[in-house]
Amino acid sequence: MSDKIKKLNLGSGEDRKEGYINIDWNKISNPDIVHDLNKFPYPFEDNSFDLIEATHIIEHLDRPFEIMREMHRILKKGGRLKIKVPHFSRGMTHSEHLHGFDVTFPMYFNKKYADMGFSGYYGVDFELIGLKLKWMAFIRMLPSMGYSKITIILVSFLNKFLSFLANLSPNICSRVWCFWVGGFEEIEFVFKK
Repeated sequence: MSDKIKKLNLGSGEDRKEGYINIDWNKISNPDIVHDLNKFPYPFEDNSFDLIEATHIIEHLDRPFEIMREMHRILKKGGRLKIKVPHFSRGMTHSEHLHGFDVTFPMYFNKKYADMGFSGYYGVDFELIGLKLKWMAFIRMLPSMGYSKITIILVSFLNKFLSFLANLSPNICSRVWCFWVGGFEEIEFVFKK
């Protein structure tokens, strides 16, 4: 048996990652494996990966909860799942986004919430080990959009400041003040199986 860490880049698109198996439906982006991520099962055995990263992909897919179930199936026990998706306050800023997400998303994958009487448990358990809100996720795109260097510096500072404040209490931010600052572009979840 190999000691090498096996990593999956789900929905790789143009963001191919070295040392990962890159999977995407679009063969133009030259993934290692071409597969429609709305079709189950994925072409992997149970318990195949130590790390799965899904960066801005599951909001484009039909059934995010089924995607989570499938990632649970192919993730090894103790493995990590890193997901970046749009926060619901900015979730529909792309014409192909089907879903926005908030801080309650992890509750659907934790049986303790069902045991407390909350509905929605989806039958697969993930332990949430990290959650971060990011006010602006794509600062690197600003130069191509015509923003000046000084504007980019100011936006970068504002991003760090607002993201810092938001992550002091993501729940309060998500429920109360995210709309005061124009919404948050990204929410990141890190789960452990």
